[in-house]
Amino acid sequence: MKRKLTAVAFGVMALPLLAGCATKGFVRQELATQRASIDSSFASGMAMERSERMAGDSALRGDIQMLRRDLDSLRTEFSVKITALENGMQFALPVNFAFDDATIRSEDMAALDRFAQVVQRHYAGSKITVEGFADPAGSTRYNLALSKQRAEAVKSYLTEKGMAGDLVAAMGFGESRQVVQGAERDEPGAEKNRRVVFVVESRGDAGVAVVEQPGN
Repeated sequence: MKRKLTAVAFGVMALPLLAGCATKGFVRQELATQRASIDSSFASGMAMERSERMAGDSALRGDIQMLRRDLDSLRTEFSVKITALENGMQFALPVNFAFDDATIRSEDMAALDRFAQVVQRHYAGSKITVEGFADPAGSTRYNLALSKQRAEAVKSYLTEKGMAGDLVAAMGFGESRQVVQGAERDEPGAEKNRRVVFVVESRGDAGVAVVEQPGN
């Protein structure tokens, strides 16, 4: 009888210990489950982030390739000279003017059309400055006014082609920065002095990937 009571007492005393062990085992299992869930979510998140980053990189590479194709097209089809500047890019299009005139020639419109397409595709939101020039015939004051008229005429043409007018500025530089020094009127090279040049301000895009040196 005494032996039975001892066994029963031992069993009763062991119940809390067994319960405690069971509780600890459950906690460990639950922690392991939660940890596995967190690890799985983290891995899934990392995979999604990696996928999005790769997709973004791929899209960026595609944009850069398209930009390079368009810039090469301007160079080869229209002999456009493109120069990287500190804060943007300079485009010297073969757009010239008759003596003492600010009318855009019909043969120059195709180059302006393509330039407008490239700017709207790759430089939307960037400020564009149209710089007008004149040959040295006439007074300095007159040439400044005439060169400004040429820049304004080109600005008007570009806005008609869809470019935002508030992002396009026109400036006249008169007879400065002559391509053919001293050439005027009907002299050889004078037409090259009667021109416009475009400056596209950079917005930190990948567009400034040109190797030509300034000089226009």
